[in-house]
Amino acid sequence: MGIESTFTRAAPVLAALDIEKTVLFYEEKLGFERILVTNDTYGIVRRGAVHIHFWHCHDKYIADNTSCYIYVEGIDLLFQEYQATGVPIAGALESKPWGVREFAILDLNGNLLKIGEHNEMRSKSEVKER
Repeated sequence: MGIESTFTRAAPVLAALDIEKTVLFYEEKLGFERILVTNDTYGIVRRGAVHIHFWHCHDKYIADNTSCYIYVEGIDLLFQEYQATGVPIAGALESKPWGVREFAILDLNGNLLKIGEHNEMRSKSEVKER
């Protein structure tokens, strides 16, 4: 059939009402590292293999209606970390019938970040801890 492309990673691009304040929020509250801020029109942060990009947007309605999903390992510890830093929790940590344990947070723009861990990853991380 020929050579096929392989998707290797994705980076959501979220609306930000203020790039600098958004990047600071992700650094101070969510534990991300600043990669780039350009003329207050574009920003990038990273935590582990996850990169999130931000574009400057004047319309809060757009951010309030935008979301992304981030997969992690060690979700219980991350949930505790975010509770301790006062991150706005928008959805409780719970196991879902589709095989994911997840919670949701809102960033300061109103973007919804759903954060989840596949049950098979939980099993692997629990084995490592023992």
